[in-house]
Amino acid sequence: MVQSFNPEDLFTRRCVWVNGPVIVGAGPSGLAVAAGLKDQGVPFIILERANCIASLWQNRTYDRLKLHLPKQFCQLPNLPFPEDFPEYPTKFQFIKYLESYANHFNITPQFNETVQSAKYDETFGLWRVKTIRKGHSGSSEVEYICRWLIVATGENAERVVPEFEGLDEFGGHVMHASDYKSGESYKGQKVLVVGCGNSGMEVSLDLCNHNATPSMVIRSSVHVLPREVFGKSTFELAIMLMKRLPLWMVDKILLILSRLILGNVEKYGLKRPCVGPLELKNSSGKTPVLDIGALKKIRSGQIKVVAGIKRFWHGKVELVDGKILQIDSVVLATGYRSNVPSWLKENEMFSNDGVPKDPFPNGWKGKAGLYAVGFTRRGLSGASLDAISVSQDIAKSWKEETKQKKKTAAARHRRCMSHF
Repeated sequence: MVQSFNPEDLFTRRCVWVNGPVIVGAGPSGLAVAAGLKDQGVPFIILERANCIASLWQNRTYDRLKLHLPKQFCQLPNLPFPEDFPEYPTKFQFIKYLESYANHFNITPQFNETVQSAKYDETFGLWRVKTIRKGHSGSSEVEYICRWLIVATGENAERVVPEFEGLDEFGGHVMHASDYKSGESYKGQKVLVVGCGNSGMEVSLDLCNHNATPSMVIRSSVHVLPREVFGKSTFELAIMLMKRLPLWMVDKILLILSRLILGNVEKYGLKRPCVGPLELKNSSGKTPVLDIGALKKIRSGQIKVVAGIKRFWHGKVELVDGKILQIDSVVLATGYRSNVPSWLKENEMFSNDGVPKDPFPNGWKGKAGLYAVGFTRRGLSGASLDAISVSQDIAKSWKEETKQKKKTAAARHRRCMSHF
């Protein structure tokens, strides 16, 4: 969408020229691309709506969370994890790593600054990024003018909260998994966990460990894989196999190994999709569950697997199979989505779902200086690859433009001097 430049706007808000890119988002993706730009000597500004880096990790994750993949697949460019960190760092260790990463590269985001809109002005060949900045004395409007815009808000910027009939009549405690910290306050309660992804499985496991009674709603099919196969990370094994074999064959091998290690999970109500786990991840972004103990609780009956929800009543829920459960609380492990469509006024690079239309590995670059980092559906390793590509591409353009400006300035200086 092309927007024309209105000079009057310059007088209604503070206007800032950025001699480099504006990065939206100070999560791992934003930090990774910022570090790459620092390394290349390119100036930039990071805009972050929260009051800290990696706000999703700091504010919207449960306490027992650990990285699902070994640390070597989760580190950001040019700074590995400390050697004394375990193979699967805790959320607190990961946050500590990200904070040390920002300090190491001297990355200082503009916190409490929410992007309202970003539009490309074709007349001037510049991006106009309008924000609301919250400060001690209230809110103010700021507009940033830049040549390059990097979208690093990620695939999980906003929680997904489905509507359920009768939920307002339920009367018990309802929260999204992004607000869940620990099962300590649920001791003795019957809790309905809606969703069977990694979050739903881990919340259910945590509730069990705190002597609650969880029932986990399976709304669709799901792949459950062991986190490790014979002492090796399942993810690492998959990467190794994909170097030699086609994707469909790797999927078959993973499912055979999963059956050998986990047994037939379908008899516990965990129906597998028709499409293999890696193919499904590539096509829809749906991540397979890496089991870290929930399956054992499902087998023993401590975690009950139940059908989809028909409607809620006061203190109970009716399922689509006709069963009625008495419950005290509900945890919605219903996932997240991108928020890009709400602020980026552009319709070529991103789909209506807020992810790049071009699949990996080509989704990082759009037109007119627009870039994306962290939308690969390949986690932190995919974000790191994007960050390297984006920082190198912008650095090349920035250096060429800076060199040209210096030549122009030098020529202008010589012309001026020739008049004396």
